[in-house]
Amino acid sequence: MKELKEKILQLKKEKNAVILAHYYQEEAIQEIADYVGDSLGLSQVAARVDAAIILFAGVHFMAETAKILNPKKKVILPDLKAGCSLADSCPPDLFQKFKEEHPNHIVITYVNCSAEIKALSDIVCTSSNALKIVNSIPKERPIIFAPDKNLGKYIMEQTGRDMVLWDGSCIVHEAFSIDKLLELYKQYPDAEIIAHPESETHILKTAKYIGSTAGMINYVQESKSNKFIVATEAGILYKMQQKVPEKILIPAPSHEDNTCACSECAFMKMNTLQKVYDCLVNESPEIIVPIEIQEKALIPIERMLQLS
Repeated sequence: MKELKEKILQLKKEKNAVILAHYYQEEAIQEIADYVGDSLGLSQVAARVDAAIILFAGVHFMAETAKILNPKKKVILPDLKAGCSLADSCPPDLFQKFKEEHPNHIVITYVNCSAEIKALSDIVCTSSNALKIVNSIPKERPIIFAPDKNLGKYIMEQTGRDMVLWDGSCIVHEAFSIDKLLELYKQYPDAEIIAHPESETHILKTAKYIGSTAGMINYVQESKSNKFIVATEAGILYKMQQKVPEKILIPAPSHEDNTCACSECAFMKMNTLQKVYDCLVNESPEIIVPIEIQEKALIPIERMLQLS
């Protein structure tokens, strides 16, 4: 493992490459990344990165976003099969028909969607800035929000806006068991529950804090509490624990009995340190987005970045 990390760091220098990694990546990948963050942070870094090659250790839609923001740079992804259940829940042909059924609506799409869906959008958002972006739309303008219905419901509750929601969701954030969570809370009654807004409403109602992955990390740093039950993909715990080594972090339980008894994204975990190395050596798999889609998708992404 140590030798592989050293080889990757050397290759980065030789090839003028930068590694961007999401919080949900395995620990070894986070350790060798130039930047670790959530979707908003990664998008902001991708917009200003100075490198010939961007290796995106995340899932496909994230690498697509980096390519859209850097059309002249080579963007590579360790495993092309690293997709996203939420992005897959919104096929472009069906979404186009959905748009046509709701004319005159502003289309706000969560960044967890394909480049084709972004190209059909007016503005993109992340969980970090979704409330700000929805509030920036004049109240008389009707809104379509896609693809995450749970995030959409949360935004509607917080803003009072009546939005038309696409019926999509993330299997990872819908995997949390409310019964198991309440049982866990009985064991740790002094713990604060913190949750990602992609979680279902009944999970969010238990939470002391609701926010993006970066927001959750900031919250545990600032909170006076010493114990937290964390309801999002378990990969966040690595970076979070580094920020608060003295605090106790407990992953929220999922319906399934798996190795970590928590909710893990199988797509995020498809990337491995070996695949990162192979990806750098071969400079592939490369992310290709058709020029027409790039140009259309860039507009709503840049609108998001300007508001952020």
